[in-house]
Amino acid sequence: MPDNFEIAYLWVFWLLPLPLLIFWLVPPLRLRSESLGMPGFDKMASYTNEKPRRAALVRRRNFLNWVMLMLCWLLFLAALASPQLVGEPEKKVKTSRNFLVTADISFSMAREDWAIDGRKSRRWDAVKNIMHDFIEKREGDRMGLVFFGSNAYIQAPFTPDLKTVDQLLGEADVGMAGQMTRIGKAIKKGLNMFENDTIETKVMLLLTDGGDDGTDILPLDAADMAKKDSVIIYTIGIGDPDVAGSDLDEQTLIDIAELTEGRYFRAKDEQELAEIYDELDKLEPIEYEEEQNKPVTVLYHYPLAGAIGLLLLSSLVSPIFAFVLNKRREAYV
Repeated sequence: MPDNFEIAYLWVFWLLPLPLLIFWLVPPLRLRSESLGMPGFDKMASYTNEKPRRAALVRRRNFLNWVMLMLCWLLFLAALASPQLVGEPEKKVKTSRNFLVTADISFSMAREDWAIDGRKSRRWDAVKNIMHDFIEKREGDRMGLVFFGSNAYIQAPFTPDLKTVDQLLGEADVGMAGQMTRIGKAIKKGLNMFENDTIETKVMLLLTDGGDDGTDILPLDAADMAKKDSVIIYTIGIGDPDVAGSDLDEQTLIDIAELTEGRYFRAKDEQELAEIYDELDKLEPIEYEEEQNKPVTVLYHYPLAGAIGLLLLSSLVSPIFAFVLNKRREAYV
């Protein structure tokens, strides 16, 4: 019997002895039948001092009838008890936050110093390869995309349609926003997106492999604005700052994260970036709420069909069984 099998109304089986109680407590049904008139019957009764009584025929059921009726009663009770298969309570994903991915697609992200499946790859291709899995896991969040270089632009507004977000991520490529790195401008563009939404929990993921080249708005000024708007910023530095030619400004990314109560991560390769995404899943877990209703598959129709089938079979077999008994009695006589 499966573990998820349940009987909804177990108390119904307390009715199992009910037919026996009725049999013992309720008098049998007496059927009147026509009789022959006998002349002088009253005179004969007076001679014998016997008082005539009313007579009735009480029909007796054979053993087979009793067995089938008891099985039918048991099956009817089983149907009434409502056997069912009950699944686990369904969990509904709570849409609890806006999650904005702000990614650097300046020319430096085209460096082929990362690897995908053991082959050399551009940093941006490796980032996209892992980000696809990350987006898929964020079910329940409303996600958006902002890409930046010399300028920042919205690739995907906040939406729960993660397939569309993933598709728009795949369409972006290095150089589409210019060759420079304007981190402050990217954060400000993300804040503009948060301002037009009512969800209170706001999370920004900022990925870059360079330092800020802009003069419009400084990264820490933009981070201070994010703090006032209760936006948490997690920063990821792409590459190794100790390698010659790296422009990664780790200290600025650390300061942005600390100012907004986020965290800074460094990703030197694809494996480290995947581990960072796993850590982000723990820091910002998907929230579920348990539904009250459970998926239920009712099974009452099986015992009910069995009971009806037995009744039909009994109605067919009983006359045949009675006929055979009568024949045997006649032969014996």
